[in-house]
Amino acid sequence: MRQDTDKNTADGIDPGRRRGRGAVSNRASRYEPQREDTHDGWEIEEERPLFRTNVELEEPRSVITRNISPDVLFDRSINPYRGCEHGCIYCFARPTHAYLGYSAGLDFETRLVARPNAPEVLKRELRKRSYRAAPLAIGTNTDPYQPLEKTHEIMRRLLIVLRDFQHPVGIVTKGTLIERDIDILSQMAARGLVHVGISVTTLDPKVSRLMEPRVPMPARRLQTIRRLTEAGIPVRLMMAPVIPALTDHEVENILQSGAEMGAKAASWIMLRLPLEVSELFREWLDTHFPDRAGRIMARVREMHGGQDYDARWGRRMRGEGNYAQMIALRVEKAMKRFGLEGDLPAQRCDLFRPPLAQGDQLALFE
Repeated sequence: MRQDTDKNTADGIDPGRRRGRGAVSNRASRYEPQREDTHDGWEIEEERPLFRTNVELEEPRSVITRNISPDVLFDRSINPYRGCEHGCIYCFARPTHAYLGYSAGLDFETRLVARPNAPEVLKRELRKRSYRAAPLAIGTNTDPYQPLEKTHEIMRRLLIVLRDFQHPVGIVTKGTLIERDIDILSQMAARGLVHVGISVTTLDPKVSRLMEPRVPMPARRLQTIRRLTEAGIPVRLMMAPVIPALTDHEVENILQSGAEMGAKAASWIMLRLPLEVSELFREWLDTHFPDRAGRIMARVREMHGGQDYDARWGRRMRGEGNYAQMIALRVEKAMKRFGLEGDLPAQRCDLFRPPLAQGDQLALFE
């Protein structure tokens, strides 16, 4: 029995097979205790294929996911896709792939699920008499503007539904493909219906390429902030995550760059390593940054009571202790210096109104 790894490498999957990917291994998930990789018995070197992107289609019966966490600002969200080709090694959503029987490692980046009927299902849910409008979050789990969206256009069709229903939405992305939808987003922004968060984790293109291999370069994401704000769309710069001893020295420069491009607000999250992400991140550090891996993890554990992660509400996003307080103070001072608010103006919920469906009659009285 062995994991889906190559025996001739110290860091998991052979680099040639995982070219352009974030994770260095594809270990079994917590619901999958072991994986069999059988051998035919012949002592012949076996050529093994690259990890290519595969897409499955799913037809969900509902798309609005409810959330009760007290340390996030939304209570409902939509995920057009499962898994994310961006391949960010730090992504806290990786463990959700275990529910599909897939690994949080390379499977998360290569075995993707698209939900093409999500816009039709959303229409049905928004038309329920019991539904009450509140901002919907999209992109809080996996990125709605990952490369897959260029082909499937699920996010664009979701936006059309939300625009037609005059429903508020908050979007988080690293994908510059969001510029394609400026026509819809600007219409919604004019009614106070949309916020966009653009995530910039580092300004160093080399670190970015290793850490988030299929995400547009940091400079390109900053241009997206400019293009959105010029179209009247309110944008928040998001430093998510701040990584101790790797990107923490860039806090002020990232905030300044976002402000110069027109961002009106900013937020940040400290590195989070839940479940399988912890081992994946440590493998990645040992592969790409062995000289500072120990220092990075020592800082992480310092903020979480000696553990890689503390999942308690109120602590999981920022950590505790002197180092966490120092980062928080630096962010606060830099935001004041560059004129960045802690949040964007509240979105409007009072405009929500389902449009007439086919067969409906116009009301005689309003």
